[in-house]
Amino acid sequence: MKKLISALAVGAALLANAHAAGYPEKPITAVVPFPPGGSTDSIARALGPKMHQALGQPLVVENKPGATGAIGAGYVKNAPPDGYTFMVASIGVYSVNPVLQKKLAYDPSKDFDLLTVAVRAPNVLVATPSFPANNLPELIAYLKKNPNKVTFATSGAGSSDHLTAALFWQQSGTSGIHVPYKGGAPAINDLLGGHADVSFQNINVVAGHIQAGKLKALAITGDKRAALLPQVPTLAEGGVKNVDVYSWQGVAAPKGLPPDVKAKLLGAITGALNDPENKRRLTAQGFEIVANTPEEFARFQAQELARWKQVIEIGKIELD
Repeated sequence: MKKLISALAVGAALLANAHAAGYPEKPITAVVPFPPGGSTDSIARALGPKMHQALGQPLVVENKPGATGAIGAGYVKNAPPDGYTFMVASIGVYSVNPVLQKKLAYDPSKDFDLLTVAVRAPNVLVATPSFPANNLPELIAYLKKNPNKVTFATSGAGSSDHLTAALFWQQSGTSGIHVPYKGGAPAINDLLGGHADVSFQNINVVAGHIQAGKLKALAITGDKRAALLPQVPTLAEGGVKNVDVYSWQGVAAPKGLPPDVKAKLLGAITGALNDPENKRRLTAQGFEIVANTPEEFARFQAQELARWKQVIEIGKIELD
């Protein structure tokens, strides 16, 4: 019996090695659970050329938007765990949807092989140029004198910019009016047009508007100043602690990848992220390359899930 078990184990190992040796034998699909053109989509597409070089097969980016990323994530959950399908998704898919969506078709902690956090970027608290506050202390003073009057534009209910605003209100003892839009672009357009007051937006999206003087930057949500906007102080420098927030994109595959395939796929992904050309271009856009291990990603995802669960519960946040 022991010999049979041993033989089966050896056979399984040989099969896995043979599978990995031939992998990949066809194009690989990166599923982005959002429309084209956003930060997550740009990260997925940045991986393509370098992964092609490393693996000898093209990377096809497939956008499957809907339900704040849940539709695409559910599709990846049900894909074969063979290394030919993986997902590039943001914080909401991994650490917000499980709290806000009661009938979620996936569990990010159980249904995926979490591979790596690809990049992170701080948000920037920006204001329309005509807004009376020019820095964070002035904003806080204004909010306290005008409770529930200042509009905070976001890309939607439950989005990272919405949750950052909620955490900011909780930690600063202030309040505002949440104005959800159908995406970040229309929210920024209304800020530029003076139809909304302030917003927490991804640094890579608003840096150009700030540098052109079309938006005022009041604070950075990172734990340190951003190289892209070194003149902008952090929230902590302005007196608001414990609001160190980063938007981030993580890579995951269907649960159960063969170990050697997983190692090969992960190596190609992190290699693409750390490629000097990619690193230089992404850093110039405000992204910080993370490219950590699956174990580090799993711990981080659990921490983020617990953090935003608390913010959502305290703020009594629900999807519209």
